[in-house]
Amino acid sequence: MIAIVGGGISGLATALELERLGADFIVLEATERVGGVIRSAEVDGRVLDWGPQRTRLTPGIKALIGGLDLEDRLVTAPPDLDLYVFRGDRLYAVPFSVPSFLTSDIVSWQGKARLLLEPFTGPADPEERVAEYFGRKVGPELYEVLVAPLYGGLYGSDPADMRVGLSLIHVLRQLGVRRSLLLPLLRRGGRVSPPPACSFEDGMRELPEAMARALGERLRLGAPVRSLRRDGAGWCVECDDEVVAAEAVVICTPASATSHLLRSAAPVAADAVGRLRYNPLAVVHLDAETELRGMGFQVAFTEPDLALRGVTFNDSLFGRRNLYTAYLGGARHPEVEGMGEEDLGRLATREFLACTGYDASVLSVALEHMPAWDVTWASIEGLEFPPGLHVATNWWSRPGLPGRLSEAASVARALVSGSSPRAQPRAVA
Repeated sequence: MIAIVGGGISGLATALELERLGADFIVLEATERVGGVIRSAEVDGRVLDWGPQRTRLTPGIKALIGGLDLEDRLVTAPPDLDLYVFRGDRLYAVPFSVPSFLTSDIVSWQGKARLLLEPFTGPADPEERVAEYFGRKVGPELYEVLVAPLYGGLYGSDPADMRVGLSLIHVLRQLGVRRSLLLPLLRRGGRVSPPPACSFEDGMRELPEAMARALGERLRLGAPVRSLRRDGAGWCVECDDEVVAAEAVVICTPASATSHLLRSAAPVAADAVGRLRYNPLAVVHLDAETELRGMGFQVAFTEPDLALRGVTFNDSLFGRRNLYTAYLGGARHPEVEGMGEEDLGRLATREFLACTGYDASVLSVALEHMPAWDVTWASIEGLEFPPGLHVATNWWSRPGLPGRLSEAASVARALVSGSSPRAQPRAVA
């Protein structure tokens, strides 16, 4: 028996892979719903998402959707939508090809010329900060306007607080980057073409809910795990009403919950995991009648006074009338954590107006937290867990839904084969 603790996307994906491999397992979810950070609801006739607003239709996501018979619920974004960056006093379209970059006015001609030096700069040093690495590779202007908001926005973090060896080095290796960032891009045709963005008719929650239905009675809701303890070669997973005897345990919970679970069974690991920083991020859904069309925008790091980090254009992405999702705070403005809902709503509408020129009204306000993948991740570098105890979660490896599916599959295969999953964390965007 394998016990999976947590019914978020990581736990559900691990369970489905174990089922495919013929393993015996149970999923224990503390709350009465699945999905973890993925939450959706209908408010004033529109579908709102807290957490991921969308995912990418990668081969893994597409196969999962097909296996769950969700194809008729899938909503795919139009293929011609631009992504923008707010800088100065307006929105600039992000260039995703070399020709569009050369003709764009998003950075000055000096900033473009500075990029020519990139192939002659040194390779990544695992000990340097991500901001330092990108700054010396592409120059300060291009870093602050494009790289910092797009890369830092994945985590709500400031790349100045992130170390290359903890959060970036494996991304570079995956992309085939050894020394130059520019040359591998040119070898691929000089264009970045990500898979299409997608969601579902009733929001992202449809994916974990369909996964839960597929698991049936192997998923138990309202079953909080109170403690873990060794029992010979296995583990006792103690819940309110029962004790599950397991050969192995897969923990798929946030860092704080994981630290609490491990405090008796693995105190060293509990202490290390407990040091991980999460960035506060206010999610404010806005109602606005605009002529905006695109995927959304991020805010350049040249605008330090704005608490707004970015906005998703749900209206043009998925036809959700007049709906925009604003994100405020992150590592650069942690003060949002201490603000009330009314103040956050006023701040969101004021800065939305400043960036877009459109008035908006507030539909909902929530405060979320994201794994920062910053220098605090040094605490778990090389961390090992007791035999039979495994981790599959977004603070351990590979943020993003496609990454979570890949990590879950890797852990499940290792459990069934008897091999050891990878021992060190790595982030893959």
